[in-house]
Amino acid sequence: MTPPAAPVVPRRGAGNCASNQPPAGGPGTHRTAPSGRWRSAAPSRLAAQFPAPLRGTTGVPFARGARAARGATGRDRGVASLEYLGMLPFLLLIALAGIQLGIVAYCGSQAGTAARTAARVEAMRSPHADARQAGRDAVSGWVNPDISFPTDDDSSVRAQATVKIPSVIPGVRFFDPVTRYATMPKEDTTP
Repeated sequence: MTPPAAPVVPRRGAGNCASNQPPAGGPGTHRTAPSGRWRSAAPSRLAAQFPAPLRGTTGVPFARGARAARGATGRDRGVASLEYLGMLPFLLLIALAGIQLGIVAYCGSQAGTAARTAARVEAMRSPHADARQAGRDAVSGWVNPDISFPTDDDSSVRAQATVKIPSVIPGVRFFDPVTRYATMPKEDTTP
């Protein structure tokens, strides 16, 4: 004697839904929805693997964190706020470090601008404007560069601009002052 054949259960979209005829099979099939789809009444492997509280309405197991999506339990309330407060100092530290590096780059750029302007003005024919003041006027007011001329010969002028880097945390110095040099040829004074 041969065992009876298992009922054929069509997949989604299969079967003759328009005529409402059940698929070929036997007593193990039943109609599950008004749409005319037929499914087997036998329990699936999924149902045997996961108990009912761990399955969603579709029979698929909940993904990690899906319970939180349905609503927080009494013990879980406020956990996100505490996690955010725990991470807040690190986020502020990273933000302050980014701002400090931006200030360092800006001060370096301003020191170069002050040195070039001072060297250009000092290289002009006499009488010329005060080169130190011209270098200070070429940059932002809060930068306040210290400008000097370490070498001044007959053919060129070399200017040095030093800028102290302010700190985002008062009283704490992370970086040494930035120094930039610029050399300009003197204008020809022969008629």
